[in-house]
Amino acid sequence: MRIVDRIKSKKPALSLEFFPPKEEEKFPRFWENVQQLSKADPDFVSITCGAGGSGQGNTMPTARGLKQDFGLEVMVHQTCVNSSKKELEKFMQEISETGIENVLALRGDEPQDPAARNSKADFEYASELVKFLKDENPALCVAAAAYPGAHPESASIKEDLHWLKHKVDQGADLLHTQFFFDNRQYFDFVERLRGMGIECPVIPGVLPIFSFNSLRYILSVSGTMIPGSLFLKIEKIMQDEGPDGVLRFGIDFASRQINDLLEKGAPGVHLYTLNRAQPSLDIINNCPF
Repeated sequence: MRIVDRIKSKKPALSLEFFPPKEEEKFPRFWENVQQLSKADPDFVSITCGAGGSGQGNTMPTARGLKQDFGLEVMVHQTCVNSSKKELEKFMQEISETGIENVLALRGDEPQDPAARNSKADFEYASELVKFLKDENPALCVAAAAYPGAHPESASIKEDLHWLKHKVDQGADLLHTQFFFDNRQYFDFVERLRGMGIECPVIPGVLPIFSFNSLRYILSVSGTMIPGSLFLKIEKIMQDEGPDGVLRFGIDFASRQINDLLEKGAPGVHLYTLNRAQPSLDIINNCPF
């Protein structure tokens, strides 16, 4: 089923994000987490690919397992940088054979190793991938990434919004936001989009704070900002109560954040599970899904 249709027919929608392990020996634990989280009956799940395509090899086999073995509606992440049209045509054939009707179209990162760069790459921007996917299969539900605080590489918020609208004009059916920690940022962002004539659903992304170290790492690689007062509070909890205290705080904070988003009209929530079942379930059980 096309996710955009499901979102419009059911509120609030719950989506969960998984990332496939790179090492085969980690897959048994991964599938255990999927089994536990499937009990939450999510409206759909998304499966990531590695930065620069580093994890792309496990993406489709994992997506097939999620759909065929667990009966989950799947959205596959697909990057286009460093890709040829032929490679993406193969991707389209794979998702068609698997029965997947939903794709999150991303630019992706250039490979760090110059030797890994594809001299025959046909795509540079996510908007080009959106157009390609919709041209190949107009019935496909294509989502695009959105940044409430602007993409780290954008020269300005105005420029970022311009290019986001371009992705929608190229055929994006819905938008998934990068995570944020202040809900006012999301609602201000949606208001700006509506003022530009962008009416597609905007699904907010929520990143639970499961550990202080993982939070620092994710912030460093994503370019996302966190309110200084919140970061200092988490740092103090880490000093006073240790990792367990940070986990308890993170579950409570994410639960309150999600409830506030839903109460104020968000069409659903996309939860970054970090492949951790029990704390993610604790959050979900605190919310009206």
